[in-house]
Amino acid sequence: MREICLDTETTGLKPEEGHRVIEIGAVELIDKVPTGREYHVYINPERDVPPGAVEVHGLTAEFLADKPLFADIAEEFLAFIEGATLVIHNAEFDRRFLNAELERLGHPLIPRERCVDTLAIARAKFPGAPASLDALCKRFAIDNSHRDLHGALIDAKILAEVYLELVGGRQRALGLMDMPTNDTTSATTAPKYPPRNRPLPSRLDDAALRAHAAFIATLGDAPLWRKWLPAMEKKER
Repeated sequence: MREICLDTETTGLKPEEGHRVIEIGAVELIDKVPTGREYHVYINPERDVPPGAVEVHGLTAEFLADKPLFADIAEEFLAFIEGATLVIHNAEFDRRFLNAELERLGHPLIPRERCVDTLAIARAKFPGAPASLDALCKRFAIDNSHRDLHGALIDAKILAEVYLELVGGRQRALGLMDMPTNDTTSATTAPKYPPRNRPLPSRLDDAALRAHAAFIATLGDAPLWRKWLPAMEKKER
């Protein structure tokens, strides 16, 4: 299954008030595994960027002035996300902005059912707990120290890690990361059980022992089983 973890940065909060998409970041997953394929672009919004928005993502109108328009990147963006489920934190926000841009160009819109909202997943899984990306990074011990400001590609990469934790897709969620890595660790972490007061009675009868000995005889002149067979026969008797 192909999924795209996606994030956008914008000039404001409401596309219906004329605010525009100014950055898109996306990370590809196949069967919950990052493939290394990414999509990232800055976009000229053809308008100013309010100071409050700049404080969030650091993207000024001057920086964006020589960047492509959404119309210039729409085809390559749609080609990258084609056929994929879109994984987005607070999906309705990004979907509304992207659909406003697509509608302006006459492209088909992104339907709600195509999106997976990690904010909704987190709120359902941890009711009453903070569910921002930063809060989820703290909960799952994901390093986000490089996230000084919001950035679409950085946030998409963080989102991919958070999403895999939420749905149990990471190895750590399966407990594989905690397995012993050497004999010393194994010896100190393996559970220790006291000896039984009485040995369990054998379930082998004479017929089973004879059948086993006959099988060993078919394995050649020096099968390893011959090293253990006399002791086993003596023990069973």
